[in-house]
Amino acid sequence: MDRNAVALIGFVLMFALMAIRVPIGISMGVAGMVGFGMLSGPQAALNLLANVPLSVVTDYNLSVIPMFILMGAFASHSGMSTELFTAGRVWLGHRRGGLALASIAACGSIPFSFATSLKGFSPNAT
Repeated sequence: MDRNAVALIGFVLMFALMAIRVPIGISMGVAGMVGFGMLSGPQAALNLLANVPLSVVTDYNLSVIPMFILMGAFASHSGMSTELFTAGRVWLGHRRGGLALASIAACGSIPFSFATSLKGFSPNAT
């Protein structure tokens, strides 16, 4: 089958599934699997469906996301993020766009404050 026809069928299927209130991720996945099955065959599509979810779940790059969420929870619970935003607002709040600058300063100083607790990154480390 022609690739353009498969793409058109995939878009129509995806939007039809979204019209009947199927979640967007599921409708995109179903349309992609149907399109891949139409181009490569049903056995290849089933093999892809069997192998890809495990490789995505075990990917190291995605495994660090919960650690960043935990780090944000620690920063929020300790009050550090509020203090950093207050410091950014005091230093930059009087300028034009001060609220945006204070937000950027607070977000930029959070990684620095966590990195200084590691040995070798602290300005006073020996």
